[in-house]
Amino acid sequence: MAKIVVIVGSPSQKSRLHAIVDRIGKQIEASGNSLSVVHVRDLPAEDLLHAKFDSEAIVSANRKVAEADAVIVATPVYKASFTGILKAYLDLLPQKGLENKVVLPIAVGGTIAHLLSIDFAMKPVFSVLGARNILTGVFVLDTQVTWNEQGGADIAEEAASRLDQSVSQLLQEAEWLASKSGT
Repeated sequence: MAKIVVIVGSPSQKSRLHAIVDRIGKQIEASGNSLSVVHVRDLPAEDLLHAKFDSEAIVSANRKVAEADAVIVATPVYKASFTGILKAYLDLLPQKGLENKVVLPIAVGGTIAHLLSIDFAMKPVFSVLGARNILTGVFVLDTQVTWNEQGGADIAEEAASRLDQSVSQLLQEAEWLASKSGT
């Protein structure tokens, strides 16, 4: 059984990104693997802004990442990059905090022009954090996630299929890592 952590970089409590993260979570749980979620917005703002590495909340979030075989980083795209709150948290991860982990970046943005935010904004930061196995990211247009009459969200079939395939690949590689390390 692999341990997967999802780092959610949205500053909002309810967003299209959360619908995507919910879908991913269900797929991971159905696979029988372990799932933890770090909602960066729930970490104390003062700890993030003042880089309190020893904060109990930061230490706890970092422990989840350290224990994981795979990390999914999900973010909305603002100003052609990931959110500032996500960057503040990533800055508090240890220097090699993503070493020996499978990493899957996921981004939601308003225009296809933001597609490159995965390759030019997210992946360089992951590399600096020691990640060597960064999967091809998944970019979802915000128009591909719509709210239905029941208050839930519907994800367009094409986007849902890409998400499912990428998470399946992540799970396969994470399970291999877990079996190799004996976790």
